[in-house]
Amino acid sequence: MTEGRQNAKDETEPLPDAMRRPRADGSAVFDAILAPGGYFALPIAHQRGLFRLLEGQRLTAAEISHALELKPRPANALLAVATSLGLLEPSDDRHALTPLAEDYLLESSPTYMGFFLDLGLVVDHSYSAYDQAVASDSSQPPDQDFASFEEQAERARVFTRGMHSVSVAPALIWPNVVDLADDRLLLDIGGGSGAHSIGACLRWRELHAIVLDLPPVCDVADEFVARQGLEGRITTRHADMWADPFPPADVHFYSNILHDWPPEKGQFLVEKSFQALEPGGRILLHEALFNDDKTGLFRIAAFNMSMLWAAGGRQHSGHELSTMLADVGFQETQVIPTPGYYSIVTGRKP
Repeated sequence: MTEGRQNAKDETEPLPDAMRRPRADGSAVFDAILAPGGYFALPIAHQRGLFRLLEGQRLTAAEISHALELKPRPANALLAVATSLGLLEPSDDRHALTPLAEDYLLESSPTYMGFFLDLGLVVDHSYSAYDQAVASDSSQPPDQDFASFEEQAERARVFTRGMHSVSVAPALIWPNVVDLADDRLLLDIGGGSGAHSIGACLRWRELHAIVLDLPPVCDVADEFVARQGLEGRITTRHADMWADPFPPADVHFYSNILHDWPPEKGQFLVEKSFQALEPGGRILLHEALFNDDKTGLFRIAAFNMSMLWAAGGRQHSGHELSTMLADVGFQETQVIPTPGYYSIVTGRKP
């Protein structure tokens, strides 16, 4: 009892100014400092085949270490991070994949994100690269030279497949919260692999879509559309969204397009859509949004840091995008949250 009283007394005694007690425990700062070590573990585990190894079986740490040709200490470090992320379930000294890992980290899954992880492995996410991006306010693309159009086209195809793997899950989600029952044709601008057109058409059986993008990208979209047997409802259109006219459509859809560019370029695109749509037509912006006062969330702020690699890119708030739509004449603007990181910002042409 005496010791307890002494401890309580010690906690309230004043400290010298130089040793002021902190007003919070500092865990948020510590989390950010430690995050790179933890999150680099995911692409490393993916690249070394951890999730593929565990498909359909439960293995001990020793068996995993042997199969991946890793020493026990680094193998256990990878297993600890994967478990903390909810990707592995340990039981009776064995490790198995959770449904989360099965859905997103096995190539047999339709929502496999591994191609995006593969794409990320060729991008420099080091401290020095981020520091240079902050210091210069300029994009920091990988230092690659492509000697021919064929090499450039193949790079576009690889990038499009990578983006498909990170787009397909959100594309299967947002059409459940946006009513497209009265719409007949969706124009998927900068539509990449066509993932969002596919998701929308699978949900809304009367809907047709056009994926508008550059020729090598449309080639990839045609492949994904054919896999779903949707060639009769989804077509591709070779076009430059900045220079070429938009074909007629009821709905204009942009996913992760406006965040790639400075606000004035985003304004250009939404104004172009406003001019192209008939009265009653709608625009849908699919983006990961800051809250309106830009105080979070941390994961969106981190996403925003990654946009320093783009040419003036940044994440927006729902208020900013709604204002952008209203400024060009759209009405009935609305922000519709969807499960996960994304929301839909929509408006209608009067």
